[in-house]
Amino acid sequence: MSDHIETQFLPNSELHPGIGPRQQGRDAKHSEHAETRGFATRCVATTPNDCTGAVVPPIYLASTYAHPVPGSCPAPAPMPCGTNEDGGHSYQRWSNPTRAAVEVAVASLEDAKHCYAFATGMAAIAAVFSTIKTGQRVLLCSSIYGGTFQYISSFFPSRGINYDLIEDLNTLRPEQIPADTAMIYIESPTNPCLRIVDIEHAADLAHSVGAVLAIDNTFQTSYLQRPLDLGADIVAYSATKYMAGHGDVLAGMVLMNDEHLSEQVRLAQVALGAPLSPFDSYSVIRGLKTMVVRMDRQMENAQILREFLTNHPLVERIYFPGSTSADEAAIHSRQSRGDGSVLSFNLAPEVDISKMVAALDIIGYAVSLGGVETLICHPASMTHASMNDDELAAAGISKRMMRLAVGIEDVNDLQKELDRALKAGAE
Repeated sequence: MSDHIETQFLPNSELHPGIGPRQQGRDAKHSEHAETRGFATRCVATTPNDCTGAVVPPIYLASTYAHPVPGSCPAPAPMPCGTNEDGGHSYQRWSNPTRAAVEVAVASLEDAKHCYAFATGMAAIAAVFSTIKTGQRVLLCSSIYGGTFQYISSFFPSRGINYDLIEDLNTLRPEQIPADTAMIYIESPTNPCLRIVDIEHAADLAHSVGAVLAIDNTFQTSYLQRPLDLGADIVAYSATKYMAGHGDVLAGMVLMNDEHLSEQVRLAQVALGAPLSPFDSYSVIRGLKTMVVRMDRQMENAQILREFLTNHPLVERIYFPGSTSADEAAIHSRQSRGDGSVLSFNLAPEVDISKMVAALDIIGYAVSLGGVETLICHPASMTHASMNDDELAAAGISKRMMRLAVGIEDVNDLQKELDRALKAGAE
């Protein structure tokens, strides 16, 4: 019995000769070919090697880790490791092997030096804003996610941070940027109006006064748009959406290349106590593997439904990336590889929203997006409920607007259902 117990703790290479070295040689992350791989391959093959040879990273649930005995050799430092999976671990809030694995994977998709995983998308956004100090200013595009608006309107005043919501950042010139600006924060496309912001121009504006450009790239993901390559300093994601993709996990990511910004975001992850849990880290890793095939199908469906709704007599106006103007369409075409799978539309006056929603069967009346299921929501009363009427108007959000997040179902079924629901709403 004692012999059996001892063999359980033998090094993996002794238990199964050859596995350790063989698998190390096949480590996708450290491969000499990794930098030339396509995006879809990176989604599948960018998690660090596991010593057992497992092709799926294990879930390490331990809340704490034993420190090395002082003076022992070797003695890896029991300190936070972030995306450095070769470092030591001490306490789950500081670092965790499974979280490190998803941080490595997401960073590799965008060739970012640093990635930090958070418990929610809003925790990631809050970490970005934690880098702003009292007396500084943030400029934001006026059409932003309702949760982001709720955060800045609730917490910036008490922290002594000034902010301005700008309708069209594309028309601003460097001399118009206030000297106390520390950050320009954008979305492109915006939520839910799908407005386009020129990322390179926004970066130039920010850098002209020594500020940083942060962007929420959730709607596009790094599959369609790579903000760091366009001059952004910080990229935030709600990994709840396309990365995880199945409506069963909350997660957020923050990526950057700058070392000083990395230290600040890392401090927020540890000190504010909202890192991504091990199981949720695993769930995002699993979701990443199918993100490309899911998004391709979602965008194909979204294009068909967009054409259908554009010509529907009960739809007054439709919103999609580039729909606001030819200039925005040109910018979007230049900086993005696709339109994503979210679109919004204003209902005709005769359509009763309650009746329309009641007629839905396949399509869920719910917030969120980027999952395999198609969802529809009413931004004014759901995602952007924290805005008053004046703020909704300034953001361009009509009370007749519906936001459609397209999934992977049979598009013919989705089209029939939308047509039936719209007609039911007009009865």
